[in-house]
Amino acid sequence: MRKFTLPFVALAALVAAVPALAQDANPLAGQSITVLMPSPQAPNIPGDFEAETGIHVNMQTLSWDDIRPKLVTSLIAGTAPADVTEFDWSWTGQFSAADWYLPLNDVIDADTVKDIGVSKIFTVNGNLLGVPYTNDFRVMLINKKHFADAGITTMPRTLDELVAAAKQIKEKKIATYPIGLPLSATEGASTSWYLLTKAFGGELFDKDFKPLFVSKDSAGYKALAFELMLLKEGLVDPASTGLKDSQINESMFAQGVTSIMISGEPGRIGQMNDPKQSKVAGQIEAILVPTASGETRSFGLPEALAIPRVSQNRDAAIAFVKWFTSKDFQKKNAANGALPTRTSALSELNAAGQLLSGDTLVAQSKTVEPLFPQGTPPWYPEFSSAVNTAINSAAKGQVTVDQAMQNIAEAAKQASAQ
Repeated sequence: MRKFTLPFVALAALVAAVPALAQDANPLAGQSITVLMPSPQAPNIPGDFEAETGIHVNMQTLSWDDIRPKLVTSLIAGTAPADVTEFDWSWTGQFSAADWYLPLNDVIDADTVKDIGVSKIFTVNGNLLGVPYTNDFRVMLINKKHFADAGITTMPRTLDELVAAAKQIKEKKIATYPIGLPLSATEGASTSWYLLTKAFGGELFDKDFKPLFVSKDSAGYKALAFELMLLKEGLVDPASTGLKDSQINESMFAQGVTSIMISGEPGRIGQMNDPKQSKVAGQIEAILVPTASGETRSFGLPEALAIPRVSQNRDAAIAFVKWFTSKDFQKKNAANGALPTRTSALSELNAAGQLLSGDTLVAQSKTVEPLFPQGTPPWYPEFSSAVNTAINSAAKGQVTVDQAMQNIAEAAKQASAQ
């Protein structure tokens, strides 16, 4: 029996050492974090992360419009809504002023920041407050079958050509309301107007945040007048005054009811071409945003992951942010509709033929501008709310374009003065 004793003791010691070795390899193994992101997210995210790190993730999702109120309510109360949260480009000014989030400069390496060019949108006074994980910018999405059935072979490059294409689709009775455009008092209506303001060759504000959209010859004024013309001409469904952009995307565009999404989201291309989620799989593609001049423009709306200062699990939260924004995961997550923020990941996917409408997306990404070149102001939420409220009122015929622009300008003035 003696000759078996020493090997057995050695084996027992080795077995006892395995958990310690595993813990050294993954020092954060066994910890748990809560992550709050917009819905939907891929269901395998928590399992994949835990398999690699040993860190358990409680993934919570809410609709995009419901996340900010939850964050603000919790953070004002001094409690963490989650260890890692969504951090939208539009919240940067407000959240920086409130000092709610942990600067990540010391934990995110310079190569990552360089590879993720839109990181600068989340950098305030040298502090990186969020790491962008989805490279949202605006393109135009079309149903190419609808265009082909209408006899349209050349994609529109100008706004006039876009209107002509929509009228042709309508006349051929392919779609009663060819253009998808949110006109409700929600963020989607604001971002569509911003894009059309760019398309008409203008900006929202000058360098001192003086409104540039009030006069009749301004791009912003023309953008709203253009939207109302589309509605009057029967190219946009009147029901759009009560619909969010997500509803128009999912209940209309993905069902083949509309042919064009004015303010298209790259991340929806995969969803729209998935037969499990869409009735128009194989028919959806991106085209460059048409403009008044024919020279395409766009702006970025990236979303980031950030860590509240009151998080109790900072190290594990940092590990999740690094993993989720790594090149390998971004390439994998692209199949779930998250367009990579890393230039390296985007280029590799396109080179491998794994990026739907890849050439268009790469070309459009090179035209992406910040909505506010001087930085997103702390009062952006109030401004955006005034924008979509005014658009909704104008679409319902309650105010004129003049009145809508004046209302937005006055709201911006009041918000910036607070």
